[in-house]
This record gives sequence, structure tokens and C-alpha cells, in this order.
Amino acid sequence: MKLRINNFWMHYEDQGQGIPLLLIHGFPLNNTLWQPQIASLKDVARVITPDLRGFGASEAVNSISTMETLATDCLNLLDNLNIHEPVFVGGLSMGGYITFSFHRLFPEKVKGLILAATRPGVDSPEGKANRDRLAQLAQERGSEAVAADMLPKMFSPKTYQNKLSLVENTHQMMASTSVYGIIGALMGMKNRIDSTPLLPDIHKPVLILHGSDDQLIPLKEAEAMQGTIPGAKLCILPEAGHLLNLEQPDLSNQYIKDFLISV
Repeated sequence: MKLRINNFWMHYEDQGQGIPLLLIHGFPLNNTLWQPQIASLKDVARVITPDLRGFGASEAVNSISTMETLATDCLNLLDNLNIHEPVFVGGLSMGGYITFSFHRLFPEKVKGLILAATRPGVDSPEGKANRDRLAQLAQERGSEAVAADMLPKMFSPKTYQNKLSLVENTHQMMASTSVYGIIGALMGMKNRIDSTPLLPDIHKPVLILHGSDDQLIPLKEAEAMQGTIPGAKLCILPEAGHLLNLEQPDLSNQYIKDFLISV
């Protein structure tokens, strides 16, 4: 399904019944990231999974995609779907950065948060330099080169070696992202606002999911997040890397379902 959102065509899926659950994909992925969650959660929630601008089947836009812009796109999608009550908002990696921005901008729209494989802080100088490197790689050699560069770090070593079909499907998902989408999001992440000061003031139910073998964001950052957000629950997924919801789908689904039902 597609809607005209903020002067671009946004593709999204809307499945299930119950309390609305907005799930925001990471970089450089798309909403098919959430297929295992849609299948499992649609009996308890209305699961809405957008393709962010320039990702998946959404239209590419030649501009910087700030986390605030992407959060506003998501809010406008909810408005267009006539969802006006508070919703659960979840995001993985970059989707988590957008989730923080969504809460900062529209706290009255948030019933609870799911923060998967993400961090509240800004990029280190080395992280910013890597964003620039990937943007140049995308400009010079295309999305395929970015996918090949990032793929080994997206999974736990065990997943990368043993689940070849999952790795190949993820590679295709990443390589299908538009160059505009990649560069716009990289620059948006590079210059994102620090959400760390926001954490003590999040007085909503919060579920933090993190892979024990995440190569991109150390587990200690998730543990620090839990210690700063009042009442936050941290669930660590064994033998999972950055794409924990694909590597451990059954366990991820159970944690999310239990969280939704308990609130």
C-alpha cells in the first residue's frame, strides 16, 4: 500500500488488529525486516511497518533525511490511517534513533517504546567519518557496494556462517535501497540530536532488546540505557547480532508480545 506523505510516496504494510504498533526499520533495510514480527504479533496488535523515504518501495528523495523528518513522516502516516490514539513505537538501530525523535517531538502519541539494537547517543568522530565513507562509496559504486561492506557486521559470527539464506536475503534487501535513501539517511544519522538527556524523562513502558553478539553497538550501551530510563526492561538475545529480530525471531516475538500484553 502507498500514501502520499510529505511530498513523496510512502509504501507501508498495515496488518492485524488491536493496539497500533509502529515498527521502524534500520539502515539500509526496509519494512520486510519485520516480516517475522508481523506474522507473530498481528493477533494482538495492528502492526504498521513503513518503508522510510528512499528505502524499499517508498519514493527516493534527494535530501538529508534527519531523524526528525523521518519521525514526522511516520506521524503523518498514522494520521492518514486515522490512528490518533497513543501507539507503541519500536525501532531497530536507525529506527531506534527515529523512535527517540518521535518521542521527543510527539510524546502524547506514544504509549510505549521498543528499542532494538540501538543507542541514544550521537556518533563518535570515527562514526561520523564512517558515515562519510559509506556515502562516498554509495555515490561512487552504488547500493550493492554499501551492502557488501556492511553485511558481515550486521549479524553474529555464528549467524553469518551458518544461516546463509538469511544472510543472502538481507544482502538483497540492503542492495535494493536507493542511493538517495542511503546518502540522505547517512547524513541524517551523522548529525542527529543526542537523545541521552531525554532518557530520564521517558515515563512510558520501555522494552530494550539487544543481541549478545552485536558487533555495531556494544551490549554495555543497552545496559546503560536500561539504567537511565525509569522502569525499562532489557532482554538480551543469545547468539544474535545487530539484526536480532531476524536471528532470533521466536524469542524476539515472545518478548515483544509479552511486553504489549503486559502494558
